Amino acid sequence: MFILIIAVNLIPTKVYCNQKIVLFGDSLMAGYGLDQEFHLSTILEKNLKIKGFNVNVVNASVSGDTTSGGLNRLSWLIEKKDIDIMVLCLGANDMLRGIKPIHIKNNLNKILEILKENKITVLFAGMISQETFGESYKKEFDRIYPELAYKFKVSFLPFLLDGVALNPELNLKDGKHPNSKGVNLISKNLEKKLIALLDQ
Repeated sequence: MFILIIAVNLIPTKVYCNQKIVLFGDSLMAGYGLDQEFHLSTILEKNLKIKGFNVNVVNASVSGDTTSGGLNRLSWLIEKKDIDIMVLCLGANDMLRGIKPIHIKNNLNKILEILKENKITVLFAGMISQETFGESYKKEFDRIYPELAYKFKVSFLPFLLDGVALNPELNLKDGKHPNSKGVNLISKNLEKKLIALLDQ
């Protein structure tokens, strides 16, 4: 009887099917300056598996990518790739180049429309503008992400680098890209949102 009880307790209470999660962004999610073992895709997949989720996290982020570049390569990426969830975070490089927020928003809007049409669940991660181009630019840029998240009713992480940005201990020497510790924190922030989607 005692052995039987142990065997029953070892049976998982919930079985999760394998799901493909794709990271679609720029160098902030691509693992810039880090070995593969410290890439966000590696850390995120490992942590989700530890929590009992059978997932495959794919790094489809490209360093230097913009919203325009992301839009141009999206159709190829999703074609017959059986993507369940996409973590979308683009726009940082647009902002650094001073591209008008309206163009950034239009590109992200088109990306979200395509993902919706293809029935791909989205975790949309936002960015916050520097003040380099003035207060007006910053306000317009910062509104892009919450407005689109509301429009498309997608899961939303307001700032991908929450708790990481401007912290020297969590960034590489360039002060812009997360180091391994920063990646761990980003992964934890994303995990909370992804678990809610995977539990659905």
